[in-house]
Amino acid sequence: MNNIYMDNNATTMAAPEVVQEMMPFFADYYANPSSMHFFAGEVGKKVDSARQKIAALINADPVEIIITSCGTESDNTAIRGVLEANPDKKHIVTTRVEHPAVLNLCRYLSKRGYAVTELSVNHEGLLDVNELRNSLRDDTAIVSIMYANNETGVIFPVEEIGKIVKERGIPFHVDAVQAAGKIPLNMKTSAIDLLSISGHKLHAPKGIGMLYVRRGIKLRPFIIGGHQEFGRRAGTENVPYIIGLGKACELASQGMKEENGRVRKLRDKLENFILDNIKHTNRNGHPVMRLPNTSNVSFRHIEGEAILLSMSYLGISASSGSACTSGSLLPSHVLHAMGVPFDTVHGSIRFSLSRYNTEDEINYIIEKLPAVINRLRELSPFGKDGRSSAPSAS
Repeated sequence: MNNIYMDNNATTMAAPEVVQEMMPFFADYYANPSSMHFFAGEVGKKVDSARQKIAALINADPVEIIITSCGTESDNTAIRGVLEANPDKKHIVTTRVEHPAVLNLCRYLSKRGYAVTELSVNHEGLLDVNELRNSLRDDTAIVSIMYANNETGVIFPVEEIGKIVKERGIPFHVDAVQAAGKIPLNMKTSAIDLLSISGHKLHAPKGIGMLYVRRGIKLRPFIIGGHQEFGRRAGTENVPYIIGLGKACELASQGMKEENGRVRKLRDKLENFILDNIKHTNRNGHPVMRLPNTSNVSFRHIEGEAILLSMSYLGISASSGSACTSGSLLPSHVLHAMGVPFDTVHGSIRFSLSRYNTEDEINYIIEKLPAVINRLRELSPFGKDGRSSAPSAS
């Protein structure tokens, strides 16, 4: 069976170069880099080299990098670490469309004495910068806003936001889990103070992440114990995965031009075909201000789960939303915040590409998808034309 993988915003394949780079650190270079002997020192040098590669992806200093286990830990460390360092400030600003790693944490904190402002988005998923400006208060402890949305790919004006936030002296955290490796990031010139990345979104393994913390930002450790990560995140270093993340960041730096060229063209070919050739479809999110690999399309009057299952039988893997929430029967909180109608939300499908997708794969989806949609609509009470086939009341 074909294995056409179009769910890269959920997770990516570990790049072959990454796996190859990691292998010696399971059996050959196995020493604990925190030990004092020569063998450990050799491993420590490899970890330092990987940290430099990670920092280079976002043009930061290696000392500003905290290695974590994932994006969720990075987000939690940033927000909770800043709050603990500023106990007198009890207000948080975020958005209604954040990843659950941020949104659910902020709602948890709202039940424990913090005031939380959730900024709205318009029907294209864009933020109103004036709403952000008006939401800032003297007791605002942190502003946490994603760089790009994981479901729609919509990109927020984080640098403009950062300047507004910086004028008020408020720490600014950005979840860049989806943006890293797809959009150039430059912390030397940015107004971002803290930035989260997850390895498995850019062809490193699952279980490794990174938090950038600008020099001078007060941050209490989230995990307390040993001296690792310059005393900011305790725990024995996960050496093979740190090496893998370093290699993945190096590859991402080299492949960003392809991401914004060839991958974007493939995404547009698929999306334009769907919108032009399959009735009752629409794009969710801004047509331009979004990631080059992401397309979120709704097929009205059909359940997204039925589309996913039908495509899966054909060897096509996609998603109906965030992998962290797709196990729920609740509609997408992102599309709901955008005001997408109920019958459209439930028929939404996210196609997310990577550098490994090919034009032949796009052509295969284009060939198979219309028949899938037609068959499901024939089974739907709305029929092929989207109108209810049920008899009207007399």
